[in-house]
Amino acid sequence: MPWAFLAPVLAYLAAFYAYPLYRNVDLSVRHYTVRSFVQGGAPFSGLDNYRTVLDDPTFAPALTHTVVFTAASLAVQFAAGLALAVFFNRHFPLSGLLRALFLVPWLLPLIVSASTWSWMLNSDSGIVNSILGWIGVDPVNWLTSPDWSLASVIIVNIWIGIPFNLVVLYSGLQVIPAQLYEAAALDGASGWQQFWQITFPLLRPVSAITLLLGLVYTLKVFDIIWIMTKGGPVDSSTTFATWSYRLGFGNMLPEFGPGAAVGNLLILTALAFGLLYVRIQRKQVRG
Repeated sequence: MPWAFLAPVLAYLAAFYAYPLYRNVDLSVRHYTVRSFVQGGAPFSGLDNYRTVLDDPTFAPALTHTVVFTAASLAVQFAAGLALAVFFNRHFPLSGLLRALFLVPWLLPLIVSASTWSWMLNSDSGIVNSILGWIGVDPVNWLTSPDWSLASVIIVNIWIGIPFNLVVLYSGLQVIPAQLYEAAALDGASGWQQFWQITFPLLRPVSAITLLLGLVYTLKVFDIIWIMTKGGPVDSSTTFATWSYRLGFGNMLPEFGPGAAVGNLLILTALAFGLLYVRIQRKQVRG
């Protein structure tokens, strides 16, 4: 009977997780062409595709952009989400309405958000450059300049990710007993001291899972970058996610093996951080 209840879940995991992962690994260790991709029979190539990726001139910039994009997005999203969660935790009038409005960027389809921001950051007709012009600042080539393209997609990803951090961290604040703050106030603790001595330590488990989920999501961000810059100009905003897609599907002669290899590097990175999180949680439980 227990296995009967588990069967649908196991079938779902096998069909939509285990098999695609196996196929991606198989793609990365074989030399696939368009014909062999359709008909089969691709020769085994071992780690050649991974060597090709590591020796590619795009690897170093893509790695750097992935790290910068992920680190900057996580840091600002978490800090802004935490600040907003603490702010809304005071339950002032209209706090519920304002909190709901902050969820709009998270609820919009990514294609809508990225397309809207592409229009706003347009060098010639975008509203952002228009506002800068009103205050005497020269127009900025947000999406067409190698100096600004990565910063532009980071800004948009931060805007989209803040609501998620707000929701999760706000829910974590709800389980902190109000008596702790009352006792701290009676002892003369300031608001800043209460935050560092009560809020931040007790919010640590929720913060850890928020950062982990944010990391996994940010590593695989593709839609925003591809719609806004396609990884350009001159690979200035290329990350592993966009590079993997471009190798596999963005060329006239697709390179399925190297594209799958880049995708597997992303999977291994996310898996490593996931295992690190599990290990830290086990240590906290045992401690």
